[in-house]
Amino acid sequence: MNRSETAMSFFQNAPSLERLVYTSTVPEPLGTVDLFNILNQARQKNAIHGITGHLLYADGKFTQCIEGPPAAVERLWQSLLKDPRHAMFQVLERGPTDARRFAEWSMAFSSYRYLNAFNMPGFFPLDANGQSEKSVLMQK
Repeated sequence: MNRSETAMSFFQNAPSLERLVYTSTVPEPLGTVDLFNILNQARQKNAIHGITGHLLYADGKFTQCIEGPPAAVERLWQSLLKDPRHAMFQVLERGPTDARRFAEWSMAFSSYRYLNAFNMPGFFPLDANGQSEKSVLMQK
């Protein structure tokens, strides 16, 4: 088991979990390369800190679910608030949770099929209703 797998295993079994779901607008449109880079960076950092979740990008907005140890969720949240790729945040849900909805993904991703030019693992294309099999798990 590598270092990030060891960390993820430890955090998956931790008793205290928090879930944060938010939306934000994207000031500048993002392309495939932008999203690929965001996901790769997020997945590496999240695995180390025990964060799992899902990122939805559609119609110039992010909707993201972040789950993990409360201190790690808070550190990530503070970082996101300073990130210039986000604006107009709205918290949809935040609080303790008993179980992860995205335990198998340091960051699953849903968006339009054409944005998956790199065949990213953990990509779930949106259907005609703007949802994917994973994005529906972000709803209460």
